[in-house]
Amino acid sequence: MFRVKICGVTSIVDAHAIAAAGADAIGLNFIPGSPRCLTVEQAAAIAASLPETVLTVGVFVGRPPSEMLAIASQVGLTAIQLHGLFDGPPEASDPPWRCDELLPYPVIRAVRLDEPSADPDRLATARQWIDAAAACGTRPAMALVDAGVSRGTSAGRLGGTGHTVEWESVAATPPLPIPTTLAGGLTPENVAAAVRTSRMVAVDTASGVEAAPGRKDPDRVARFVAAARAAFAASASMPGTP
Repeated sequence: MFRVKICGVTSIVDAHAIAAAGADAIGLNFIPGSPRCLTVEQAAAIAASLPETVLTVGVFVGRPPSEMLAIASQVGLTAIQLHGLFDGPPEASDPPWRCDELLPYPVIRAVRLDEPSADPDRLATARQWIDAAAACGTRPAMALVDAGVSRGTSAGRLGGTGHTVEWESVAATPPLPIPTTLAGGLTPENVAAAVRTSRMVAVDTASGVEAAPGRKDPDRVARFVAAARAAFAASASMPGTP
């Protein structure tokens, strides 16, 4: 769906800088309590200002499908990202049948590593959610591995924290059955190492390219996109790379 996504975009100026840097997608946040949360009107203005080549992804937690579909239509979203917990209170979680309820929009599902245990598959819970979504009719188009959070974390703090995912653990666990993105604490300085270590096919960042919460730094955006694309190109040229 994309290789490089910049999430938590809050202004037309930032969106244009991201498009100019060569990112494939932006994330528009609709999670109450997040410093990057937008109104429908703000999001629609940002989306309308972008070239059609840039995907617009709406990020939600625990919202009814009717609300998400209405927002997606009004804003002109390309895809919907479910960023809630697998299991938790309704306002902070997203069940697997949402993928089917959100058709025709493709769904990007945020997932998190399970706690270390005897099972080496630290994406086992994510795998179960994806299988359950498929059993309900539609599995997500893409997964996004973000930093872990506690079950009691409020919806507004489920993403954009700057906490880093354990790249080695991501690489060591069996791949998910859908394209998978790495997020969580990525910056222009570490994204190349993250791609090499995790072997993910796409990357996503929000706080890692900001001057302040919700305000992007154009230089950091440009360096992040360039570093990520160079890392993907180098990975593709390595012997044995799929």
